[in-house]
Amino acid sequence: MSVLEVSDLSIRFGGLQALQDVNLEVNEYEIVGLIGPNGAGKTTAFNCITGFYQPNTGSVRYRGQDVTKAPPHVKAAMGFGRTFQNVGMVKSATAIENLKTAQHAKAGYDVLSGLVGTSLTSKRERELTAKADAILDLLGLQSIRDKKVGGQSYGTLKLLELGCALATDPDILLLDEPTSGMGPEESDELGDRLLTLRKEFALTMLVIEHHVPLVLRVCDHVYVLNFGRLLAEGKPSVIQTHPEVVAAYLGGEAPEALEATTETAEDAELDALTEQAARHHDDPDAPAPEVDHEPAPPTRRRRTAAARAATDEGEAERLRPKKRATSTRKKAAAPETTEGDDQ
Repeated sequence: MSVLEVSDLSIRFGGLQALQDVNLEVNEYEIVGLIGPNGAGKTTAFNCITGFYQPNTGSVRYRGQDVTKAPPHVKAAMGFGRTFQNVGMVKSATAIENLKTAQHAKAGYDVLSGLVGTSLTSKRERELTAKADAILDLLGLQSIRDKKVGGQSYGTLKLLELGCALATDPDILLLDEPTSGMGPEESDELGDRLLTLRKEFALTMLVIEHHVPLVLRVCDHVYVLNFGRLLAEGKPSVIQTHPEVVAAYLGGEAPEALEATTETAEDAELDALTEQAARHHDDPDAPAPEVDHEPAPPTRRRRTAAARAATDEGEAERLRPKKRATSTRKKAAAPETTEGDDQ
């Protein structure tokens, strides 16, 4: 039985279809990655899974139980632990106070007992403090134990937020960009910690992450979202070379996008013509551009119709820039200028 199963999850915000028919599964003790370009719908999926959003259609099942409509606090009590893209801790409190606050659901005493200060309250407070200190040791954060959270670096805050999620004794941990604000070395260390946490605490994890080396190293399975739809899934080694995934990150359509950016012989010829026209403009004694009037054979081109029409000296004249410049791929668009730009 899977720990988490998401089936046909869809949600719309007005005219925006944020998620459509998303399916994913997280099995026992797995670390599953959820990746995709910015705006793909990853955090929205987390919000639907953890109860902050109610999806329009689809279901979320936790260990076989339908928890689609359960609110966040109920899911937290069931074993859902989560970090957020934007750190949400109490910035005016210390690190140890934040870790103790994260354990409020397991405090074991009511508000009145806390106000009065019974012996049970004191005992439970010592236990909560000991657990918070153990988490600080585990994450290497004892140096900020009694320091206010608001004065720490963003990378440290993300690590402390992971500690707050661990303080809730989660069964499944959902991490939203845990390496945000960290350098490469810190990210590698976090990857090692995630593997250690899985081994020592028998944790199951679903991770949103943009740091590809971390995903490849720690994840057992990867899902890719793009424009709210599931684009691909599979082993990390397969996903990193998937042509549609590469195109989603770099832009364009695969593999047509790569083919369309290949320079043709006509591209190179027109670039040479443009550069020669520029030299002739600056130095009238330089040879005028020689234009081949024979039509080129039909080929795949990136050029506009105006660029392809530049086959006589009149058109070449239009290519002459006001200032001398080295030809680049961007200058190839110069034939689109209007007659009003003539010198």
